[in-house]
Amino acid sequence: MSRIGKLPIHIPQGVTVAVSPDNTVTVKGPKGELSQKVSEDLTVTVDETNVHVERHTEDKNHKAMHGLYRSLIHNMVVGVSEGYKIQQELVGVGYRANAEGNVLELGLGYSHAIFLQLPPEVKVSAVTEKRANPIITLECCDKQLIGQVAAKIRSFRKPEPYKGKGIRFVGEQVRRKAGKSAKV
Repeated sequence: MSRIGKLPIHIPQGVTVAVSPDNTVTVKGPKGELSQKVSEDLTVTVDETNVHVERHTEDKNHKAMHGLYRSLIHNMVVGVSEGYKIQQELVGVGYRANAEGNVLELGLGYSHAIFLQLPPEVKVSAVTEKRANPIITLECCDKQLIGQVAAKIRSFRKPEPYKGKGIRFVGEQVRRKAGKSAKV
């Protein structure tokens, strides 16, 4: 039995989970609505307070899908009840961020500003305080989508190992290199 797959998923107050006949799981909550198509080899059952994912065979592929779909459904339940939040900081002299609606403007030391149109599900805010690095905050109910957007933002200027400049997640440690040393 899969250790992750056999765990029941607790349904919090205010969240509803429905399974359609074509094995699509729909989760509705205060933060939004998400749906995921589940493989026909697995059975998803919903009772009053829990969701269970079960497989019928011990096939290696079915074992892998068991834990995967349980995690995806769990992420949907957490997303519509609590939501996900990712914070990134811009480390570098003159780096700036500005958010208007769902458009994020980034000044990252290039000759031009970068404008990124975000999906409507993702809420973005940019905070710049004196003598502090600008912070970009992303909020969404879909864990996969918010991770993809955060990776796209980070790809514009990854942290470099010599000075540590670039876009990094808040709390991330960047491995630093010593660089050249002067020999006499």
